[in-house]
Amino acid sequence: MAAAEPKPPAGAAAAGRLARGCWSAFWDYETPKVIVVKNRRLGVVYRAVQLLILLYFVWYVFIVQKSYQDSETGPESSVITKVKGITFSERKVWDVEEYVKPPEGGSVFSIITRIEVTPSQTLGTCPESVRVSNASCDTDEDCVAERLDMLGSGLRTGRCVPYYQGSAKTCEVWGWCPVEDGASVSQFLGKMAPNFTILIKNSIHYPKFQFSKGNIEHRKDGYLKRCTFDEVSDPYCPIFKLGFIVEQAGENFTELAHTGGVIGVIINWDCDLDLSASKCNPKYSFRRLDPKHVPASSGYNFRFAKYYKVNGSATRTLIKAYGIRIDVIVHGQAGKFSLIPTIINLATALTSIGVGSFLCDWILLTFMNKNKVYSHKKFDKVCTPRRSSGSWPVTLALVLGQAPPPPCPCSADPGQSLAAPPPWPCPASAPSEQMADTPEQTVGPELCASEPSRQDSTLTDPRGLAQL
Repeated sequence: MAAAEPKPPAGAAAAGRLARGCWSAFWDYETPKVIVVKNRRLGVVYRAVQLLILLYFVWYVFIVQKSYQDSETGPESSVITKVKGITFSERKVWDVEEYVKPPEGGSVFSIITRIEVTPSQTLGTCPESVRVSNASCDTDEDCVAERLDMLGSGLRTGRCVPYYQGSAKTCEVWGWCPVEDGASVSQFLGKMAPNFTILIKNSIHYPKFQFSKGNIEHRKDGYLKRCTFDEVSDPYCPIFKLGFIVEQAGENFTELAHTGGVIGVIINWDCDLDLSASKCNPKYSFRRLDPKHVPASSGYNFRFAKYYKVNGSATRTLIKAYGIRIDVIVHGQAGKFSLIPTIINLATALTSIGVGSFLCDWILLTFMNKNKVYSHKKFDKVCTPRRSSGSWPVTLALVLGQAPPPPCPCSADPGQSLAAPPPWPCPASAPSEQMADTPEQTVGPELCASEPSRQDSTLTDPRGLAQL
């Protein structure tokens, strides 16, 4: 007689049934329940929200922002500048080599419009400037010998000497003498400066799209020698008069030439590469960059010196220069159609339309007069089936070592067989179309016998969905 085959452990069999149940449930399809509510005001709100969302995505996202394009910001750029013109002051004629600093022609340069000159400075002793703190004195005891003031003009000798003008006295210093405010002479160079011409040569490159372009028109008839910039007639002649730049920045040229200032020339390359290259044009704008309404930081000036020898001794001319500094700033953005951002933004638009359904559901289940009826129509409950050897919730409970879920008698007949009853749906209430105002009358499957109290409390709850 053959030996009986050993039965597999109960836990292994339950785990196998659980795995098969999960695998079978993985291939199930779920679909939402659709309820049509015949309410004109709610329908108007729903369609209005959808229309606003649709207009936002069509007009702003796709037309204004061009979100269907792949974009690149910050082009690779080079700037070369050249200034031409001649001017004069009370004592001399000035050409480009003297009034443009630095002369290399970069994207940042200064045009000198006024100078304060301190000529013939030599190394020696002289009175300190009265503008230096603690420089005024009455006796030699007020001056500390070999004291070096970082904001002063030299090393103090310890003597108190008369100032250049008047009866005042200051401490004597050893340095470049005479000091700046003791012998400086002012000269104005701005009489002809508004007519200076500035050539700004700019080239840009967008490496992502392999696109390059410059701001000068390619012509061989000497076009650049006779043209000046005009936004309409000559957009590819980047030759600007200094007076035009200052005027476009909204400044007074004479005032700016005396105090100095910083003007930004902004070149913007916004290119839609879905169009032809001729549609990608530079846009120029001008504005003052230094805060002119803040006296402590407005204006622009710098110092430099010219050195030479007189009778074998080192001599220099110190120049404090006020000028107009030009900063050429280049920025831009290029875009070209790409399938990936188009799909992403379309999916976002379609998903956002669902906001209208969420808003109307909230209004329907919170503020409408029959919100209780709508709530019971929208949400159904399904009874938990009785214990069955083939039921995966029971199997899951066995595997986890928990007690099986309690049975839900969905039959009104207590004598009915309890073996594996079907999972009857248990709607809280299913009012008919004719009796929508009386949710107590139900149709369809019977209610769960284990939940009558909770269902009744829901039906009488005036807040509808708030208790669900």
